[in-house]
Amino acid sequence: MSDDASGIVSKRSSMTLFSDNSSHYSHRVRLVLAEKGVTVELVESDNGAIPAELGDLNPYNTMPTLVDRELVLYESKVMMEYLDERFPHPPLLPVYPVARAESRLFVYRIEKDWAALVDAIQSSRSDNVVKKSAKELKESLVAVAPIFAEKPFFMSEEFSLVDCCVAPILWRLPSLGVDIRPSKQSKPLFDYMDRLFNREAFQESLSIQEREMRP
Repeated sequence: MSDDASGIVSKRSSMTLFSDNSSHYSHRVRLVLAEKGVTVELVESDNGAIPAELGDLNPYNTMPTLVDRELVLYESKVMMEYLDERFPHPPLLPVYPVARAESRLFVYRIEKDWAALVDAIQSSRSDNVVKKSAKELKESLVAVAPIFAEKPFFMSEEFSLVDCCVAPILWRLPSLGVDIRPSKQSKPLFDYMDRLFNREAFQESLSIQEREMRP
């Protein structure tokens, strides 16, 4: 860490999160913080505008970035697991190694299969890419909808980090142009979304900009 970065960190006595209000990656970290009941200093940025001090903390100049005393984290999955270990109650990963590995694999697949499509919709300048990605995301979500009838959360009886990754994506569907209509097949997905969105922590995690993403 550079001297400038050390100086910035030393000025911040509380945990700080640099958060992009439009990013589902920032949203997932805010959701973990809300579930844990952790109060942080929130440096918010709309539409990816980078705070000037961030470049001295994060070599990639990206958000989210979490600062906890001398520790600076700038990868959302690392942040989520760090927060789950730093604040163990309520636990958001299973206790047993096999179940923890399965949860991590679910997160990996969500990033590969769904987060990548969200990123393409939000960042691509090609209308064809945006439409194709929106269609793939819709079809993929509808295809897996029946699994949400089996357990209350994502392949689990308990709310977990996996749900923290899925919820921000599902919340953004209308703003992404992904229109999933209620049907017999999609009903378990809608029920799952209701369970997620009605959680007190989820409502607390929403920025003003995110609240406007749904009517």
